[in-house]
Amino acid sequence: MNPEGVPKWIGWAREIQALSQTGLAFSTGQYDIQRYTRMTEIAAEIAEAHTGIPAEVLSENFMRQPGYATPKIDVRGAVVRDGNILMVQEKVDQRWCLPGGWADVGDIPSTMVAREVREESGIEVVARKVVGVYDANRSGRPLEFYHAFKIIFLCEFVGGSLRGSDETLAAGFFSFGDLPPLSSPRTDPRHLVEIQAHLRDGQRSTAFD
Repeated sequence: MNPEGVPKWIGWAREIQALSQTGLAFSTGQYDIQRYTRMTEIAAEIAEAHTGIPAEVLSENFMRQPGYATPKIDVRGAVVRDGNILMVQEKVDQRWCLPGGWADVGDIPSTMVAREVREESGIEVVARKVVGVYDANRSGRPLEFYHAFKIIFLCEFVGGSLRGSDETLAAGFFSFGDLPPLSSPRTDPRHLVEIQAHLRDGQRSTAFD
């Protein structure tokens, strides 16, 4: 592993896939298209060797990523009420995290995070401040092939009632000192520390990696 905890193989495969995706976006000659398509296949073969996911499935997924390769965006809403923070329980791992998910094309960030919070928890919010912008593929999170950035918004509670969703088993408000087991790919303890710092200091600058 490198110093940031990412195995070398996934770094190599991720870079090869990004280069091939960008190359295919700008290539017009048949030779270049064949060469970059083969690079996509190589990235898939590397990933298959370490994950067991068939290379054909991975290649198909990679080929659906059009244009210049850029990081994906994960948005999360920090909603604090009476000193307690809103968390949702993920169906995938049955652990807890800030509500949110992948950004959708066409939405503005503040609308996007408010919708994610409502869909996953039943709580209505308004985004008020960006707490932090983080590299989502570091800090010990489980392996993810695509590089991603995580944006955490401090949100104001405006209504609604707690419930689960298609993606979450439950939702609830918890004390910062008594949190349930965290879904680390989605919410890291340092995110929660930064949220508390912003609650104490309304003038605090946005954190970023």
